[in-house]
Amino acid sequence: MEDRTGVACRVHGTAGHLTLDRAEALNALNLPMIRHMHAALDLWEDDDAVSVVVLDSASPRAFCAGGDIGVVHRSARSDPEQARQLWREEYRLDARLTRYPKPVVTLIDGLALGGGMGIGCHAAVRVVTERAQLAMPEVAIGLAPDVAGTWLLTHAPGRIGTHLALTGTRVGAGDAVYCGLADHVVDSSLLRQLRADLFAGCPPAETVAKYSRPPEPTLAEHRAWIDRCYTPVDVAAIVEELRAAAATDALNALAAGSPTALKVTLRALQRASTIPAIEDCLVQDYRVCSRFLAHPDLEEGIRAKIIDKDHAPRWNPARLDELSDADVERFFAPLPDDLRL
Repeated sequence: MEDRTGVACRVHGTAGHLTLDRAEALNALNLPMIRHMHAALDLWEDDDAVSVVVLDSASPRAFCAGGDIGVVHRSARSDPEQARQLWREEYRLDARLTRYPKPVVTLIDGLALGGGMGIGCHAAVRVVTERAQLAMPEVAIGLAPDVAGTWLLTHAPGRIGTHLALTGTRVGAGDAVYCGLADHVVDSSLLRQLRADLFAGCPPAETVAKYSRPPEPTLAEHRAWIDRCYTPVDVAAIVEELRAAAATDALNALAAGSPTALKVTLRALQRASTIPAIEDCLVQDYRVCSRFLAHPDLEEGIRAKIIDKDHAPRWNPARLDELSDADVERFFAPLPDDLRL
């Protein structure tokens, strides 16, 4: 299948090969890309000649920088259905990659933000290189983590997932493995030979393990203060704990985020901790993101962070204490057209 949509879909040996190739947008996912991947997966699912699927990027700069933010911004301004359609098909792709009947190996080299983690971190075998940087940075633009990112982060050690979700902190290869977002660290210089072995029909898990090296996480050293500061079930109490711990970077990140997004994100993490499967989390994400489209913070956050880049968003409401528990819970109520997977 020719690359006319930002994704090259080809068969090499016994492998179906999906390569993201929209470098000008850091491989941000749009509908043509998502639909092209779905079509390739349709073809390969019942093809006995294809035994494994390999998903990677043509650029070392980014695996995938998330969903198409232009679509989300237009939707927040005037046409919510554009983003909701994008999310419906993107979340179905995330779920499909998770449950695909053949092993999916993701090679995460460069940035994997938001939706990039959705397609990269739910697969059977997840590889990160020394250039990988993973994050769920949605709070900074007035949105909550989606693509079942809260489900992934709630399974990280201790309260590290809460820290990453509320601050949008990027993690490198070693911490990605430590947090359960990836399985193996492989040097980028070895990816070509790793792909060749996978294309030749070598067993995916064993083959990747052969090329991997031990992860070198740094977050483990910070577990004590992270667990202490993020134990409270209220964002304001977390801020007080961070202030007492003099955790300046984390405090600054929370201060820059949307108060509504912070509170909704913390509640989403709490709910995700009892969700048994990512499909249920994706349904929750669809409800939450759909409601953020009608909230002023999403349009304003994208303006301040990405369009004007003045980094001075005018959040509404501007303070945590202006949001009630009922205000937060409304984001999680069922929709008339709930996501169906």
